[in-house]
Amino acid sequence: MVEITVDVWSDLVCPWCFIGKRRFEAALEGFEHRDAVRVRWRSFELDPNAPTEAVERAPELLQRKYGMTAEQAAEANARVTAIAAEVGLTYRLDESWPVNSFDAHRVMHFAVDQGVGDAVRERLMTAYTSEGVALGDRETLVAEVTKAGLDEAATWEVLKGDRYADAVRADEREAAEIGVRGVPAFVANGRYLVSGAQPVEVFERLLRTAAG
Repeated sequence: MVEITVDVWSDLVCPWCFIGKRRFEAALEGFEHRDAVRVRWRSFELDPNAPTEAVERAPELLQRKYGMTAEQAAEANARVTAIAAEVGLTYRLDESWPVNSFDAHRVMHFAVDQGVGDAVRERLMTAYTSEGVALGDRETLVAEVTKAGLDEAATWEVLKGDRYADAVRADEREAAEIGVRGVPAFVANGRYLVSGAQPVEVFERLLRTAAG
């Protein structure tokens, strides 16, 4: 079986990305050629201009950005929370801080190089969606990733410089070049694109198509 490569563009401060991750994993679990699939997680910032400081929680952002009332924002978050529960995730989006994720993406590239990418990604996505952790704060970010296996001092060295900044930007440029405008986005073998946190059966079809 020829290797199948699936590139996944996602943001670490994206509730739908975590749901999409779980649904894709479910499809992959039942795929007969699972061992031939190589998954590469790629960086994407939903809002590159978001502040690093925790200045407003998700409900307030929905009200400001989309003109929702407080009730509409609560209802929107409740709908996403219910969908997340279907895939085993516990969301508390009223406590989440939509902050700048650039540093978190740099640290994710470092984590992959250190062999703990999966664990760190899970930790950061859980911290954002379920625990009200503001990932734009560097001290907080370091505290979270060390829980998942990264060395504290080495992580600080990454953050104090500009290591992996080029890798994040390269991911984002490639996304733009192939037409990825939102996340999550799943691209199999550089040819087949699925956008959004689609149902499991959609990802199953993607994998079968990529397998030929």
